[in-house]
Amino acid sequence: MFLKSPPELILASTSKYRRELLSRLGLPFVCAKPDIDESVQSGERAAALVTRLARQKASKVAADRPDAWVIGSDQAAVRLDAVDGETILGKPGSAATCIEQLRRCSGQTVTFLTAVAVVKNDGGLIEFTDTTRVMYRTLDNPTIERYVAHEMPFDCAGGFKSEALGIALCESIHSVDPSALIGLPLIRLAAALRTAGFALP
Repeated sequence: MFLKSPPELILASTSKYRRELLSRLGLPFVCAKPDIDESVQSGERAAALVTRLARQKASKVAADRPDAWVIGSDQAAVRLDAVDGETILGKPGSAATCIEQLRRCSGQTVTFLTAVAVVKNDGGLIEFTDTTRVMYRTLDNPTIERYVAHEMPFDCAGGFKSEALGIALCESIHSVDPSALIGLPLIRLAAALRTAGFALP
């Protein structure tokens, strides 16, 4: 009797955060860089943006690996206010941008949207979006500057790392999945992978 081999699993990301999260599930996988344009399209809102990019990342990698299931994910931080409406906070990339983002988040609630697409080239598609709300405490300039100098979270949406010192910036975090804010919602991803045929507890 021969046991059926599990399908190949690929993470369409080079993010160390997503790689570390996916490794928690104990499944063998490889990482591949999707090489897509992640620019926001004209008039595109955050929910549509992260959904589109997650699917594009996975589909781009799946095109070259027809027998694999590919995981794509994208995250955006969203701040709402009466003046600017919806503002998408991307990865700051620099200390100055990070400081300015956090100044604007002080005392505000910021919504982090994390979209996931699990794709197979034969048309298989499982996708979902996690919503996590972070309430920031009132932050003065020295607090923000100390945090940015210590953490240097320039590759994180909104310049915020909840798994590290960023937790000290919060009043509260409301989420159904604590792993989502780090970059990959493992609860629903595990369910998606079980549906795709992977053996998970």
